[in-house]
Amino acid sequence: MELRLLEYFLAVAREQNISAAAQSLHISQPALSTQLKNMEDELGKQLLIRGTKGSRRVLLTEEGMILRKRAEEIISLVKRTEEEISRSNETVMGDVYIGTGETDIMRLFASAAKKLQKKYPYIRYHISSGNAEHVLEYLDKGLIDFGLLFCEVDPHKYEAMPIPVKDTWGVLMRRDSPLADKESISPEDLWDKPLIVSHQRGEDSYLGRWLKKEASELNIVATYNLVLNASILVDEGLGYALCYDKLINTSGSNLCFRPCTPTLQAHGFIIWKKYQIFSKAADTFLNCLREIMGAEE
Repeated sequence: MELRLLEYFLAVAREQNISAAAQSLHISQPALSTQLKNMEDELGKQLLIRGTKGSRRVLLTEEGMILRKRAEEIISLVKRTEEEISRSNETVMGDVYIGTGETDIMRLFASAAKKLQKKYPYIRYHISSGNAEHVLEYLDKGLIDFGLLFCEVDPHKYEAMPIPVKDTWGVLMRRDSPLADKESISPEDLWDKPLIVSHQRGEDSYLGRWLKKEASELNIVATYNLVLNASILVDEGLGYALCYDKLINTSGSNLCFRPCTPTLQAHGFIIWKKYQIFSKAADTFLNCLREIMGAEE
């Protein structure tokens, strides 16, 4: 399937109207309709639900939605590849793509970017936030250069560089909560409390070990992917959120953070695909990260 056809299809998905898409593509409406029909015939699937009489709106079928997602990824990757090749003989410039969850360790990336900024002002950084599954999926598809994860990865597929600094777990709660008077929170303090926990892959195992309880034995009232959303649930009095320190600014708010005891820390890794060939920008960034982390150790 030609890239041109994927771009045609994405234009229709965006406009939800074949005539409007044809206008944006500067081709005739009959020509676009023919190309779309040929695409459906080639795939053997209906991709579009044409509007009924009196309506020109076009909707995507389930197969059409799958194609839209993949087409966006393919075109993004092609454009990125073209940019990297065209700049391969130039000075260090281009794009660095990073996937990460919510963590204060992002400051390492920020420090590296800041350190490089004066010498290489034309490097641009793109941060994609999500859970471990999101990061690994984007890494496998070549949509990001590096991922920041807190779980072990397959050493046959990925290179992993341990991060010398660690995130500290604790409990986010309202200041008027019964546990707010304590300096730190033990597992036993939480056994009878309504809990809001992360559903990041890998975190349930060592949180479970620290809590000394199976999930089924705890009162888990909610799970979260973004700690900001968890903090809103806490602020409304739904329960206590287990999360990393330094992610929510509690000063001047109804919330407070108390660290876990015994101390519970998350060990992070910067990962990338094995045998990855980096652009000059990504390679320069990785070398800078290594220097910074070497100084931290």
